Amino acid sequence: MKKLIYKGKIIDLSVETVTLPNGTTADLEVIAHPGAAAVVPMKDDRTVVMVRQYRHAVGSFIYEIPAGKLHPGEDPRDCAAREVEEETGYKVGRLEPILSFLTTPGFTNEIIHIFVGSELSPGTQNLGADEVLEIIEMPLAQAIDRIKDGVIQDAKTIIGLQALCLRRRNP
Repeated sequence: MKKLIYKGKIIDLSVETVTLPNGTTADLEVIAHPGAAAVVPMKDDRTVVMVRQYRHAVGSFIYEIPAGKLHPGEDPRDCAAREVEEETGYKVGRLEPILSFLTTPGFTNEIIHIFVGSELSPGTQNLGADEVLEIIEMPLAQAIDRIKDGVIQDAKTIIGLQALCLRRRNP
């Protein structure tokens, strides 16, 4: 049985009565999310383009790779290309999938598809009314150092940057 508690623009919250694989019945809170795509945009072989964006939920600016929610039926690759241009003003000439991951499978079905973007060219930045950000370009090695020292805390950004580095070491 599924009881919808809240229907929002980004998420839906339900309480679902389920029978688990061990036969136990439980009421679980489940957040349904349409999924997202994110990009590690590389301006050149060494320079990553990120955003420093204000996030109300944490009450501060945080460093992130460009990302956004999938529209219904949208291919993650199309979403990734759109989000890079909207947030950074760069068009991506080439997108390669890195990985997809479940954000918090204990209570949501959200999956984020991460790509590496290259062959950047000037495009048109198109921020939403709720997007307050600045574009940051830094060497990839420095971004990894910002993960180590705790400056970069966003999970998709940490996963994307580190996955790209692992990929480069182990093709």
